[in-house]
Order: sequence, then structure tokens, then C-alpha cells
Amino acid sequence: MEKETEALLELFRKNNVEYSLYEHVPVHTSEEASRVRGVELKTGVKAMLVRDGGRFLLADVAADRKLDFRKLEELAGAKHLRFATREEVLSETGCEPGSVHPIGHLFGIETYFDQSVMGNEFVNFNIGMLTRSVKIRSQDLFRVLLPEMIGEFSKT
Repeated sequence: MEKETEALLELFRKNNVEYSLYEHVPVHTSEEASRVRGVELKTGVKAMLVRDGGRFLLADVAADRKLDFRKLEELAGAKHLRFATREEVLSETGCEPGSVHPIGHLFGIETYFDQSVMGNEFVNFNIGMLTRSVKIRSQDLFRVLLPEMIGEFSKT
């Protein structure tokens, strides 16, 4: 996990992304994370690994929203998406579920970015560890993300 965290912070440094780094108790849910960080739930970014057959995708949505599988399947040209198992998350990202950051290209995984994330000036997310997270401008996240697709695939 330390390797994934360092790769992300190096990407920020190379791209002049200002960030605030937080160390905190382990968090497993977006709700826990927002409480520990002292921020609104909607400013969190959920990075969810999903699978369609042998293909993995990373779906990024605002933490106060849920993934709409049908809409994402349409956007991604997928037949039957499902959440990756704990073992799949570990093997594909090197991260514990709940600690996956939203920048899929660092894992070699296609990233789908929901427009709900851009509704906030700043966003917060774990950075490969359940005990470390960052706060950056949403515009900076979008700039370094290099998503395969931007769309609307979340629901309340």
C-alpha cells in the first residue's frame, strides 16, 4: 500500500497539485471518512472497482451518491458489471477495499468519472491506505485523472 500512496503523491508533485495530507484512524466507509476528516460527505470521492467479465473499471462518484450500474454499463459498453471482490481489489490495486484512490491509470485500470464529483471546489479521498487521505481541488483531480469517460452514472 505504501507504494501506491507514494506513486499518487509523486503524480501530485510532478503536476504541481497542492494537497493537504491527513493521517487518521482507519476508515472503511465514506461516512466514517467524512466524520474523521471533518468535511461534508459530498466532498468525498468513492473509487469503486467493478468488473465486467475479465475487464476491470474504476468508477469515481461523489461520496453522497451511489453507483447506477445500468447507466455505467451503457457508458462503458459493459454487459454485466458487479463490484469486485475483496481479493480482486487487493490483486488489481494493491489496496484494501475502502482505501483505493480515484486515479485508475496508476493501477493500469480504466477510470470512469461521474460529474457529481465536480460539484465541489475541493475533494477528499483515501490514498491507498485506510489511515491516510488527501484534500485537493476537484479541478486538479480532473486534470491528473485522465478518465476514459466522463458522464452521469450515479444516483442518490
